[in-house]
Amino acid sequence: MYRAAAMCAAAPGGGGRATRRLGAATAGSRVPSAAPRYSRRTRRVPVAYEAETRPESPGPKWEPENWRQQLERIREMRRHRDAPVDEMGVDKCYDTNAPPQVMRYQVLLSLMLSSQTKDQVTSAAMLRLRQRGLTVDSILQMDDATLGQIIYPVGFWRNKVKYIKQTTAILKQNYGGDIPSTVEDLVKLPGVGPKMAHLAMNIAWNSVTGIAVDTHVHRITNRLKWVKKETRYPEETRVALEDWLPRDLWREINWLLVGFGQQTCLPVNPRCKECLNQDICPAAKRF
Repeated sequence: MYRAAAMCAAAPGGGGRATRRLGAATAGSRVPSAAPRYSRRTRRVPVAYEAETRPESPGPKWEPENWRQQLERIREMRRHRDAPVDEMGVDKCYDTNAPPQVMRYQVLLSLMLSSQTKDQVTSAAMLRLRQRGLTVDSILQMDDATLGQIIYPVGFWRNKVKYIKQTTAILKQNYGGDIPSTVEDLVKLPGVGPKMAHLAMNIAWNSVTGIAVDTHVHRITNRLKWVKKETRYPEETRVALEDWLPRDLWREINWLLVGFGQQTCLPVNPRCKECLNQDICPAAKRF
C-alpha cells in the first residue's frame, strides 16, 4: 500500500510499488574536493523499444524449469514488503500532492539519482531536493555546486549534477517541462538508461513497456536459470526474459526480485539456508 509523500522522511538515512500511478492522474552535506572517477566499462547492447515487434519462433516456447514454483515461493518470501525498496524505493520519493507533471519529473530525477546508489541514500537526497521545491524551474535556477551539495553522497554525484542539468534543460525546451512518454525518447536524455526508462513509463505513465532489469534482477534471474544462456549485461537479460515471461508479470518482477535480492539472494554470501527455493535453485549448491 502506498504511504503518501512522507515516506522519504521515514528513513533515517534516507524504490516498492505504488498503488497510485501518475499516468492515471491528469541541508546537504559538505562536498569533498575529490570526485570519484567513473571507470566502469559497459558494452553497448541494442535496446528494443516498446514499439518493436519480435518474430515468433517456431515450435513450443522455451521456459525455465520450475519457474512458476520459484516465483510463488519468492512471492511468499516477499509478502511482508519490508525490504529497503518497499520503504524507500523510487515510487516512494515523489510528492504525491504535486501536479502530475511535477510528480513525473520527480520520478525521473529519483531514477537518475538511484543508479549505483542504495535506496536509503537516494531517498534522503530526494527529500533534501523536495524541501527546496523540486521542479524543472528550481533545478534550472540552482547552481551546480548547490545541486552537488544536496544530492551528495549519491553514487557518481558529479556526473549526475551534469546529467540532471542537461536533462532538465531538454525537458524545459522540448517537452514543456514534462518528461517524454516513450522509452525511445526517454533513453535519449543524458543519464537515462533502459532500466530507468521502463520504470519511468511504469511509475510515471502507468504503462508497462518492458521489464526493468537492474543488478538484482540480472543476478537473480541468472542464478535461477531464467535465461536460456548466461547473460553478461542487464539489457541482454531484459531481452531474454521478455522472450518467455508472460507480459502480465512484467510490472511485478522488478519490485519482487529487487527486494528479494536486498534481503535474501545477496550478491555475496546469499542466504540460501533461509530461501524457500533452496531445493529447486540451480545456484544453491554453489554457496
